[in-house]
Amino acid sequence: MGKHSTSIATQIQEHILAGKPGQVFSPRDFLGLSSRDAIDHALSRLCGNGSLRKVARGLYALPQRHPLFGELSVTSDAVARALAGRDALRLQPAGAYAANQLGLTEQVPMKLLYLTDGPSRLIQVDGREIVLKKTTPRNMKTAGRISGTVIQALRWLGKDAVNDQVIDKLRRRLSDSDLAVLRQDAPLAPAWWITTALRRVADERLPTTSNCE
Repeated sequence: MGKHSTSIATQIQEHILAGKPGQVFSPRDFLGLSSRDAIDHALSRLCGNGSLRKVARGLYALPQRHPLFGELSVTSDAVARALAGRDALRLQPAGAYAANQLGLTEQVPMKLLYLTDGPSRLIQVDGREIVLKKTTPRNMKTAGRISGTVIQALRWLGKDAVNDQVIDKLRRRLSDSDLAVLRQDAPLAPAWWITTALRRVADERLPTTSNCE
């Protein structure tokens, strides 16, 4: 049994090392290797010897250390992706977190909010709180798309705060393909003023300087 567990642990390590740096994994990612009990046992062994670290209940990552800053935290997006894959959820950044991702606020909230079509819950990760808030199907129509993040950021700012400066900042930050998604998804926004803002970001263009001037 011990030899078999070591073999599973080695396979898990190889699987993780083949992934992207900073990726977060759940036991579900290794079900093709062995039984769930054997995988849980192997993960426990790997955490015990320092090869892996447990970042939250049922979520694991490779330890990463910086020569000056010590152990590095996993990103909230990596945790969210792992949760979405593990529990078959859709997640959408919302609130101040969505606005921060788009450069609309320098505020980095300690509680990172995601809307979800799954159950509401609170997850503690490296001193941060990830809040999953169950929402309506309408709010999840653009989940996982840049339009969803823009919609939630605008909702957090509020109608009166969405001025020309905000529109210009979004237009400068987003790529042409992002703008095409905004144009397509504008009718899915939960309020008319957000639909209008999305169309302004996607359709207006900054004036270009003429070479004749």
